[in-house]
Amino acid sequence: MSKKPSKSNNSPAKSASLQLGRAVEWPDAPEKARLDRVPNPQAGTDYLVRFTVPEFTSLCPVTGQPDFAHLMIDYAPGQWLLESKSLKLYIASFRNHGAFHEDCTVMIGKRIASEIKPKWLRIGGYWYPRGGIPIDVFWQTGRVPKGLWVPEQGVAPYRGRG
Repeated sequence: MSKKPSKSNNSPAKSASLQLGRAVEWPDAPEKARLDRVPNPQAGTDYLVRFTVPEFTSLCPVTGQPDFAHLMIDYAPGQWLLESKSLKLYIASFRNHGAFHEDCTVMIGKRIASEIKPKWLRIGGYWYPRGGIPIDVFWQTGRVPKGLWVPEQGVAPYRGRG
């Protein structure tokens, strides 16, 4: 007979303040979305966390037509980790948000950095063509911590048909 894992009352997933583990409303704008953080159990170790968002969507602020991007978010955690469900909800809040590629990419990077205060963070926004021109946008908080292995983001430049 197998024993079910015990659930601690002070588990981060059980915290009433987190969106994790319970139904929450989908935010309809980035400023209404909440990013949650949880304590980093490996805070004394330098390591890299990568979030890949291959289907990011926002709206062109001029035409209102959809824009699509592949986002890569890399960070070296400090005391906090970014909780992934809250990131999913935050990213989804851009679906009806009108902003230029550069603004969306940098806004996301700055917001995450301000919420979790990582040792280092970078975001790459690989946007699909608008008007025939793909736009790639990159932002980071500063220098990579010494000795931290940071792999390439691995998103090929847009090649179109060729």
